[in-house]
Amino acid sequence: IVGESGLGKSTLINSLFLTDLYPERIIPGAAGKHTFLLDYCPLGSERDFSNPCLFCSFKTIISYIDEQFERYLHDESGLNRRHIIDNRVHCCFYFISPFGHGLKPLDVEFMKAIHNKVNIVPVIAKADTLSLKERERLKKRIRDEIEEHGIKIYHLPDAESDEDEDFKEQTRLLKASIPFCVVGSNQLIEAKGKKVRGRLYPWGVVEVENPEHNDFLKLRTMLITHMQDLQEVTQDLHYENFRSERLKRGGRLKIEDEEVNKDQILLEKEAEVR
Repeated sequence: IVGESGLGKSTLINSLFLTDLYPERIIPGAAGKHTFLLDYCPLGSERDFSNPCLFCSFKTIISYIDEQFERYLHDESGLNRRHIIDNRVHCCFYFISPFGHGLKPLDVEFMKAIHNKVNIVPVIAKADTLSLKERERLKKRIRDEIEEHGIKIYHLPDAESDEDEDFKEQTRLLKASIPFCVVGSNQLIEAKGKKVRGRLYPWGVVEVENPEHNDFLKLRTMLITHMQDLQEVTQDLHYENFRSERLKRGGRLKIEDEEVNKDQILLEKEAEVR
């Protein structure tokens, strides 16, 4: 999950897994709370990785994606290939602020920097700050800008002709909902006599899992029903592109955090013999 600070990324993860995977952290003995602001320099029409402000915002995430590909390539090229742990990034929820009028220059540049490496699923954060008409306008604007800038996002495959009508309709609705406009919450509130995750306002309640309030359920459904396709696109497209480019450059495979030593090679050979 990638996006600006304060857009509810951790809260969405908690809502997806119905638990507090990312609880609020209190550091004992801390003198106070410090806030750091990373000020991005203005961007031109072309990507400029020599710009230090732009480069520092991309480097960590791009490096992580590449490192997982590098590790997988190393394991795939090893002697014991039967039990490879796949830590490649199969899906990236890219959070977009609801407070602008579409994509910011940084959104465009960053998505273009990673769209050949990972399946991007655009997500509009804090749907409860927008009216229904505002959501639809913003969605259309973002879709138009994604097409205008040539950004490659993850496209759900069409339902097969032999699928039942319910699944075909579900697929159609999921496609029409992109970018998903979501609400997350760590709070359980009472709505219509039952406890639900949601947000309580003076004017009413916003329920996380109410499809009339936001696209949270659609996002979760997409992730569950299309997990295999996400993995296949990663394997057949993004990883193969990385692998081809990596092998063209040649040279010895390098993994920053892990060097293959003689003991490891011996263990692999013993495992292969067994």
